[in-house]
Amino acid sequence: MSRFLHIAESAEDLVLQSHMQRELGRRTGTCFQRCVGMDAANAMWSTTFDIDQKHGSSYHQRFQDFLKTMQKQNCVIGGAMTDVKGDRMLTPSQQEDPDLFVHIHRRLPNGGIVLRGAKAHQTGTLNSHWMIVMPGAALKEADKDYAVCCAIPIDAPGITYIYGRQSCDLRAMEVGNEIDQGNAKFGGQETMVCFEDVEVPPELVFMDGEVEFTGLLVERFTAYHRRSYVCKAGLGDVMLGAAATVSDYNGTSKASHIKDKLVEIAFLNETIAGTALAASYGGKPTPSGNFLPEILMANVCKQHVTRMPYEIARLTQDLAGGFLVTLPGDKEFSHPVAGALLEKYMKAKKGVTVENRRRILRLIENMTMGRNAVGYLSESMHGAGSPQAQRVLIARLMDLEAKKKLAKHLAGIVE
Repeated sequence: MSRFLHIAESAEDLVLQSHMQRELGRRTGTCFQRCVGMDAANAMWSTTFDIDQKHGSSYHQRFQDFLKTMQKQNCVIGGAMTDVKGDRMLTPSQQEDPDLFVHIHRRLPNGGIVLRGAKAHQTGTLNSHWMIVMPGAALKEADKDYAVCCAIPIDAPGITYIYGRQSCDLRAMEVGNEIDQGNAKFGGQETMVCFEDVEVPPELVFMDGEVEFTGLLVERFTAYHRRSYVCKAGLGDVMLGAAATVSDYNGTSKASHIKDKLVEIAFLNETIAGTALAASYGGKPTPSGNFLPEILMANVCKQHVTRMPYEIARLTQDLAGGFLVTLPGDKEFSHPVAGALLEKYMKAKKGVTVENRRRILRLIENMTMGRNAVGYLSESMHGAGSPQAQRVLIARLMDLEAKKKLAKHLAGIVE
């Protein structure tokens, strides 16, 4: 069975997920686009169980049947949570256009549903087999039609995918220009997914109007997914390696201030990994039996991720030097006049080829400014919820009154 289709049955399972995610980040240098489906499956497992306990519905059995099929067929699942949202100050039902949040447009006589709306920033959906659609926020009774969870095949009638642009994306289309791509082996993509009267049969519907469980689902999904940003520690390992390599090539690796910057990169990167592992080791069972990461530490992990990759990128660019942004293109190096001049004047440390210097500079460019900066920087900021979303959870869970009691006790304050 694919580990991305496995339901976590212990804290150790969560820890193993974290190690896997970091390792895949190391091997790809980008977002490998599998975590959303894994986290959605685990969140849906426990939430459908809780809905059934209250309402006597059969969502949990439906979801089990669906997941067993995915496991047997080894399917890739994407997760679709983020709505396009429209006016952020209005609830879904208050929007001028009801389709600005995915919703049930109508219910079918057989118990199925018809969806309309759009999901934004969908990482990996286009190269999945199925997607799990979920609400993106806690909802109230007026927004009942927006409280929907279901599974949909990627090629279902009525779905349109609109592909997003990325910095330097056309380099991937240049024949024979592997070096300028920076990372010619791996990259990611995001799409807007538009639902225009998409029919979902009843056996693939896992929530239909149970608004009181939307907040719980979002909280559980984000606990898994914010912890899953341990993958950025894997990308950070690549960045540390790139920073060290470019320093070697420049002949500066023995300088004390260079060593100190490399230590700083490692320190920042291991902080991300440490908080993710803490969230995993602190996992507790839900009533359904699967394990949920410790919510506070999961949000602390993601809050670090909104900041530390940017500082790691800054330090790596510092160590790379100006050629990071003034390096001529690959064609210039094969030009009859410019090529010889570039080979002469772009030499660095003795024994280092100009081509290898170019390659490491392009990798750093790719991860800090190019296509894979989407996965390492912008996604670190906004993926799994923008920074304030984590701060809301941290504020709720930091138990300030208990901390005040500790301080007052030691200070001898009696109130």
